[in-house]
Amino acid sequence: MRFLAVIIVAIAIIAAAFHFAKPLPGTNFDESFLPKASTVHYVAAGHDASVAGLFWIKGLTELGESYLTGKEYAYLGHVAELSTSLDSLFYTPYYFVGGVTPIDAPDTSDFSVLRRASRVYPENWRLSLYYALRLARGPYPNRTEAANVMRKYFDSPDTTIPDHIRTIYRSFELDSMQTETALETVLNDVMQPRFKKFRASFYSKILKLLGHKGLIADFDKDETYQKVKMLVDGMADGKIHPAIVYRELLTMKKLQDEKLAEEAKAKEAAADSTAVTDTTVAADSTVVDSTATMDTTAAASKADSTSASN
Repeated sequence: MRFLAVIIVAIAIIAAAFHFAKPLPGTNFDESFLPKASTVHYVAAGHDASVAGLFWIKGLTELGESYLTGKEYAYLGHVAELSTSLDSLFYTPYYFVGGVTPIDAPDTSDFSVLRRASRVYPENWRLSLYYALRLARGPYPNRTEAANVMRKYFDSPDTTIPDHIRTIYRSFELDSMQTETALETVLNDVMQPRFKKFRASFYSKILKLLGHKGLIADFDKDETYQKVKMLVDGMADGKIHPAIVYRELLTMKKLQDEKLAEEAKAKEAAADSTAVTDTTVAADSTVVDSTATMDTTAAASKADSTSASN
């Protein structure tokens, strides 16, 4: 009975804090007051898991209201941080935050939540993948750290892990390298026995490194894909020297579409500028010619008038 009274008092305090809380100053969001986890820990009197659930429900309620009202709610990561700090085994916030947070979201409040998820549930590759993608594609890209997060799943005994997840750490590493270094690394991986059964995945990686599309709908009809496959297989089977393969693949490197678009736009702008300049010069020349003609006509008329008077 004594513990029940303590729980009721704790719930009443938390409910009152939510009810009378005001939005935090200096923000554009309707953010609710959140106490520190250390403070809630003492108030909860040993019932951290229950209180963590209450905070999480409150956070989901406010998120749902933001969808109905159209107002942005950017405080879910903070609510998940508090809830998982109180109960690190609380799985739902980890999965929910990792699933709904865009991989390029500028707010990094979810980083600490996903970092804890990867540490508490190391066998769950999905939670680690959420964190790795945020590290690699977030506002402060850190592909090396993303690779370190996913590296442990390459040799995992879990047979349910897909092959592309086992080798995805290599993709993060390659993205952090220059094209020439990354290509050399991929070709070295092709020759390693531990990557033998993943050879097909290297074709797409090489295409992506060289600026081509990594995902191709019809492999059999794509000439670029078939050329990469022929070179890589020939090297792996000892039919083509690695140096020749490396040189041939580098010749297939092309500029990204964005760079090509920027160059075309710059050329177009330069052409427009030249056209405007030519038009202005022509107009000025016309004005000068017209003025000269008017002056000549006026002088002739004056000369005729003087001659007649004489």
